[in-house]
Amino acid sequence: MGRRGFLAASTALGAGAGLSAYAAVSAADEDRTPGKDPDKTADIALRDRDLPFIGTEETFSTPTLLKLNSINQDHIAFLEEIGLSDLGKRRIGDMDAGGLDVQILSAHTPSVQNVPGQRGIDLAHRLNRQLVDGPIAKYPGRFKAFATLPLQSPEAAADELERSVREDGFLGALTNGHITKKYLDHPDFEPVLERAVALDVPIYLHPGYPADEVFKIYYSTTRSEYTKEFQDYIFSGSGYGWHQEVLTQCVRMITYGVFDRFPKLKIIIGHMGEGLPFYYERIVNDMGEPTEDSLEKPVGQYFKDNFWITTSAFPQTELLHLLLKYISVDRVMFATDYPFANIKEQTDWFRGVDLPREDKEKIAFRNAEKLFGMKVPVK
Repeated sequence: MGRRGFLAASTALGAGAGLSAYAAVSAADEDRTPGKDPDKTADIALRDRDLPFIGTEETFSTPTLLKLNSINQDHIAFLEEIGLSDLGKRRIGDMDAGGLDVQILSAHTPSVQNVPGQRGIDLAHRLNRQLVDGPIAKYPGRFKAFATLPLQSPEAAADELERSVREDGFLGALTNGHITKKYLDHPDFEPVLERAVALDVPIYLHPGYPADEVFKIYYSTTRSEYTKEFQDYIFSGSGYGWHQEVLTQCVRMITYGVFDRFPKLKIIIGHMGEGLPFYYERIVNDMGEPTEDSLEKPVGQYFKDNFWITTSAFPQTELLHLLLKYISVDRVMFATDYPFANIKEQTDWFRGVDLPREDKEKIAFRNAEKLFGMKVPVK
C-alpha cells in the first residue's frame, strides 16, 4: 500500500476527522475569499497574537490501542509517524509552536468501546492511569484528560468515571459513536449519565464508525475499483458519515427525553457542530410539533441548555459565524483535533477571525476554563 493509500486508510480506520477536513481550508484561503480584507485579517491576528488557547479535542494513542484499533503494522507505523502516540517532546513542541497552552487528551476512536467485560474495564483503567503517571505528571499544567470508559459495562463505566474525576482530576469522559449498536439515550447507559450529572462533568460525543449493517446499506459498494483508496470507509467516517452520526445521536438524546430525565447533563460535540449549524432550523422546526407533548421544552432549547460545541478541525470562519447565529458564544470552545490537524494553522486562523476580543477569549480559553473548572497555566 502506498503512502497516499495509507493516508486514506489512517483516516478510514479511526485516525481522525481533522486530516481530510483541514486540507480543504486554511487561513490563507480565507484571506483570498471574495469580500475579505487580508490586511484587516492580519491586523486582527496581530491584535490577538497573545490569545491563550485550550484545545478541547486532542487525540492520543498507546501501543496497546494502536494494535487494537489498526489493521496492520503499516497502519500502526503511519499513526506513529504523525505523532498519535507521542505524549512528550514532539507534542509539546507542536503545542508551543502554535501557542496552544493546554491539550485535553482523549483516546483514539473507538478507544475501548469494542472491548467487552473485564478486559475492557481493565484496559480503560490502565489507559487513564497511563495519562496520570505519564504526560500529566511530566508536564504540569499542559495536559488534562477525558476519561476512557468501558461502556459495554455501564456500571463499571460510571465507577471509572467517578474514580478518574475524583482521584485523578479528569474533566469528564469522551465516547466514540454507538456502543454495540446502542446510543446514550438507551436505558443501559443511564448509570453513566446519572454519574456525570452527579459529578457535574460533561460527556464529549466523538464520532465512531457505523454498525456493520448501516455501513453495508449506506456506504458500501460492490464496485471494487472504488474501494482501492478506502473510499467507502472515508465516506462512512471523516468524509461524511461521522458528522451525521454524532448529530443523529444528539437529536436522539433530545427527542427521546434524555435531557428531561437528566436536565443538568452537559454534552460536548466537535467539528463546528457536526452539521448542526446547517440543519439547525430544519431540526427545530420539523421536530418541534411532534415532540410538543412528549418533551418538557422546545427542541431548540435543549441545544441552548445542554450542549457545548468545539471548532475541532473546522477552521472555517463562515461556518463559525453560522454556528454563532444559533448557539451562544458562551457555549463554543476551541479545539484542533491534533495530530490529525496542524495546531499552528488553526490557532493562526482563529487569531485572524473578526470577532470582538471578549468573544474570542471566550472561545479560545475562557469557556473551557468555566466548564471544566480549570485555568490556563501562567507563563
